[in-house]
Amino acid sequence: MQMTSSRPYLVRAMYQWIADNGMTPHLLVDVTVDDVHVPVEHVQNGKIILNIAPMAINGLILGDAEITFSARFSGKPMELHIPIDAVLAVYAKENGQGMMFSEDDGAMSSPDSDNDNDPSPDKPKRPSLRVVK
Repeated sequence: MQMTSSRPYLVRAMYQWIADNGMTPHLLVDVTVDDVHVPVEHVQNGKIILNIAPMAINGLILGDAEITFSARFSGKPMELHIPIDAVLAVYAKENGQGMMFSEDDGAMSSPDSDNDNDPSPDKPKRPSLRVVK
């Protein structure tokens, strides 16, 4: 059975941890992902860093499929829309502590799933957890 992506849960947890420690949460976003709506004038190398601290934005929703909020850029208000798959990292501005995400850390496979039929045997297998009694 396939599980849903852990990314939205981890983003929410990291955001809360960073804010609880009095730091400034930032998102690193891949703007090449479909349906990303951010100020293009602040994009560099296909990515943008966004301050998502409560005092910098309004109406933050850290949803399962997307992150939405409004913010001002150069004095102009803008509604931002970021699909959760576009989030590359959430971290504290002050010390860089947080979490980076890889492109494939969406749904995790079950440790019981049959990985012996992997078409690329040279590819290293993902680590899995097993119940030991």
